Amino acid sequence: MSTQLEQTDDETESEAEAAAESPGQRRRREKADRQFGEREAEPEPDLGEDAVLLKVFRYDPEVEGKQEPRFDEFRVPFTKGMTALDALIAARDTYDSSLTFRHSCRQAVCGSDALFINGRQRLACQTQIAELDGDAVRIEPLPHQEVVKDLVVDMEHFYDQMEAVEPYFQTDETPEGELEEQFQTPENREKIKMSTRCIWCGACMSSCNIAANENEYLGPAAINKAYRFAMDDREGESMKEHRLELIEQENGVWRCQTQFSCTEVCPKDIPLTEHIQELKREAVKSNLKFW
Repeated sequence: MSTQLEQTDDETESEAEAAAESPGQRRRREKADRQFGEREAEPEPDLGEDAVLLKVFRYDPEVEGKQEPRFDEFRVPFTKGMTALDALIAARDTYDSSLTFRHSCRQAVCGSDALFINGRQRLACQTQIAELDGDAVRIEPLPHQEVVKDLVVDMEHFYDQMEAVEPYFQTDETPEGELEEQFQTPENREKIKMSTRCIWCGACMSSCNIAANENEYLGPAAINKAYRFAMDDREGESMKEHRLELIEQENGVWRCQTQFSCTEVCPKDIPLTEHIQELKREAVKSNLKFW
């Protein structure tokens, strides 16, 4: 008898809660119930003859049972032109919505989806699955960075190093006319053109063994940014001297051991090592005062 009373009370409470819902809340609840039911009833996706096997690094320090790093496997259908980012999105949307990674523009411009794919730093949106070797695609977060969750790493230190070189235009003199432009010669523009392509993805920093062992090293991305402004004739000689002082310190250009690893992984093909070596020469010339 008491059980029947409890059931009646529960039904009455449910009816009262339903009556208290606004029409909008009721529609949203019913839609969610339908979607959930449909999702539960969905069959396994048809992978066809071609499928991509992903081995994805997983780690979540805030969830018990996921605090130990591991690799999860996902099989997603292959489509022509599929990128590593496409495959990750398919795995997240089809199998595990908790799979976490960064992405934004999907056009190799934002730099947010730099990952360690098949043993190399790459942009996921730029990496064609069809061009990767092996039976599986192994995807990990960038090495030498603290992992926040799954494929997301903490970029704060990288940004601090970039800010240390004052990555913004500073000029000694401005044109007299209020609306007059500050012209740059075509030759000077051509000289710094490649250095302006940096998208702050952090791939070069992750590949650098010196940056991995020396936390204070500015790193190739920051030094390249210093190059972009130090070699810009519009800033003037005094600002160039200032920038050279910033990058010729103990943890600046002289820590580079010319391994070319940063140049090899740069998704924008910036000759990072060459820029570092040129800044070394400029620093020596500045100190000797023979030029």
